[in-house]
Amino acid sequence: MEEENDQQQYQKKMQKRLMDSIKRAQLEEKKKEIIKRVLDPGAFERMMNIRVSNPELYDQLINMLISLMQSNRIQGKIDEAQFKSLLERVTNRHEPTIEFRHK
Repeated sequence: MEEENDQQQYQKKMQKRLMDSIKRAQLEEKKKEIIKRVLDPGAFERMMNIRVSNPELYDQLINMLISLMQSNRIQGKIDEAQFKSLLERVTNRHEPTIEFRHK
């Protein structure tokens, strides 16, 4: 009796994990479709490299592209040079400076 209950709980957990995995895959496919419409092949390839190397940056770029699309600020496809400028905007960090004071 208890074994059956444990087995049912296990099956429910596995089913939930499977559904979550399917949802994540579908969301990722939607993201890819969006960026394929917006980016030219060179920029798309760069974006996929970023996805592998830095998922947080990839998500930031996706959100930025979606907001640009929604506000109609994207005309045509974004080429690699334009994509690099977007990338610089997202990754623009203030570099600390070191000051030497002589006595």
